[in-house]
Amino acid sequence: MSRHLLNEIEKLKTRILDLSTVVEEAVFRAVTAFQERDAAAAQAVVDADTEIDLAEVDIEEECQKILALHQPVAHDLRFIIAILKINAELERIGDAAVNIAERVNLLAHEEQVRIPFDFLGMARKAQDMLRESLEALIKLDSRRAVQVIKEDDQVDQMNGQVYSIIEEGIRNDPAHVESYIHLLGVSRHIERIADHASNIAEDVIYLVEGRIVRHRTGICTNDEMPK
Repeated sequence: MSRHLLNEIEKLKTRILDLSTVVEEAVFRAVTAFQERDAAAAQAVVDADTEIDLAEVDIEEECQKILALHQPVAHDLRFIIAILKINAELERIGDAAVNIAERVNLLAHEEQVRIPFDFLGMARKAQDMLRESLEALIKLDSRRAVQVIKEDDQVDQMNGQVYSIIEEGIRNDPAHVESYIHLLGVSRHIERIADHASNIAEDVIYLVEGRIVRHRTGICTNDEMPK
């Protein structure tokens, strides 16, 4: 690898990690705003989304420039491809944080309804998955990435529980149907954050091992595969 290409890749690593930090913070702030029904904090998440969008475009353009000027091969090429995909996933997670914040803005102006479900626990699970997927990227740890993918089913199940609870709530309390729908939207966007974290983990496995594991069951690392 040329010294110039090495420098470009190192700068790209720094930029994707910087973006991941901003996105993780946006998710945390959106979830906190939901927990506290804080419309002002929620609006701050919406207003800050432009920073994520611009960073995503800059990183994509940088990847395209490296591909055009250096024509990387083997692991370097996989790295650029993985970063392009992870970059897009991070931007979508930022969008999900905005969607949660927008629901908070609506919920803040409606009579609060309570349902027997731990939204904060679900959100923390999705946040943990995001954090672990990014740690897997930093440390090039495919085992950690596999664990993130396995945990996605738990968040899917939680989202299914919310749907059932909301359905019953609407039947028993139709006067607050809009609030219930907003709560369902929050759950759905938390579930989407977990999905994107799982996608990042899949991209880490591709980067480390050169394997595409999307849509496959029984995922394991190369050294866990049957001999």
